Amino acid sequence: MRECVIIDGVRTANVRAHPAKGWFRSHRPEVLLKAVYSALFERTPQVRPEDVEAVYCGTANQAGMQNDIARFGWLAAGLPDTVPTNGIGQQCPSGMAAAEHAARAIMCGEGEIYVVSGVEDMDKANPMHHIDFSPIVAARYPIADLLMGATAEKVASEYKVSRMDQEAMAFWSHKRAHEATEAGKFKKEIVPLEGAEEDGTTFMVDRDQWIRPGISMEQMAAMKPAYREDGVVTAATSSPLTAGACALLLMSRDKADELGLGYHLAYAGGVMAGCDPTVMGIGPLFAARKLLQRKGLTVKDIDVWELNEAFGSQSVAVLRELGLGDKPPFENVNVWGGALALGHPLGQSGARLLVTLNTIMKTDYQDATYGVAMLCGGFGNANASLWRNVHK
Repeated sequence: MRECVIIDGVRTANVRAHPAKGWFRSHRPEVLLKAVYSALFERTPQVRPEDVEAVYCGTANQAGMQNDIARFGWLAAGLPDTVPTNGIGQQCPSGMAAAEHAARAIMCGEGEIYVVSGVEDMDKANPMHHIDFSPIVAARYPIADLLMGATAEKVASEYKVSRMDQEAMAFWSHKRAHEATEAGKFKKEIVPLEGAEEDGTTFMVDRDQWIRPGISMEQMAAMKPAYREDGVVTAATSSPLTAGACALLLMSRDKADELGLGYHLAYAGGVMAGCDPTVMGIGPLFAARKLLQRKGLTVKDIDVWELNEAFGSQSVAVLRELGLGDKPPFENVNVWGGALALGHPLGQSGARLLVTLNTIMKTDYQDATYGVAMLCGGFGNANASLWRNVHK
């Protein structure tokens, strides 16, 4: 089989999804996609848009402004209408599933150049809009138990994750994200795009909006539970409503060599896993275990982990059960922060994890052999993706 490599990965900053306070509140989702698509081709002039075999785009809520955003995002960017597009919907893992579909197509010889993307604006396409829950499913799982906050509380209870451990997860997420931002770590992946402050002042947005450099354990301890009066999950330990887009250029290794393009990571495998939707956040545990077993690897073989922090409770539970530590901070996990600080634009996040994993392993972890990205998804889907350093 052919090898699939990442040529480049870019993203917009992740910003608040809010009609008055979000820096990208004037931008529709296709504008965010246009920015990342344009950057990919500007940064890799050896690749012509018309030579792309297909575009896979992950989005959790394919309604309203995000209806068939895979197609409309590509066309809005002024790119060739001869290039086909495919929208991928798997809730939060959508962007990662998109990357894996493209990687497998390359490995099977169905094409050599693919663009993978993910986008979500949780204000303009609110995830709770247009949902008509199946009464058949509701008879099996009460709808109230499927709501994300309820699942986070249930994971905390079943896996005995204390409120303090959740707050420690959030604290380290913000601390690491802030330190990485101040050190310019994200400059290689964030595409500046004009946005607006709350007062309307325009500026070039090149950093993530949700990061709280002054977050403290004391502040979080004083917050009220967000989903249940006697609960342990708060707004601080829940990923916030976010808008953002990202894109990756995937290619067969042979084609990359022919074009003289550099690369660092090759696709080494991926799996999807399902779990009880009332504890959906624990899904990455099963996906990671399945992936490692299938590849003949152990947790100790993985040098870098990127876990989407949907909630502090599920993040701690997954990492603890995998054997990566007992409590935050986890040594080689989310070394530049996670979704509790960076935000979680649902369908974008799975691909964003790969963009950041690629950047981290090309810079701070150049000698690392394997990296894994993983995330849970609403209603019990999960995904884990393995990438290998081709220089090792």
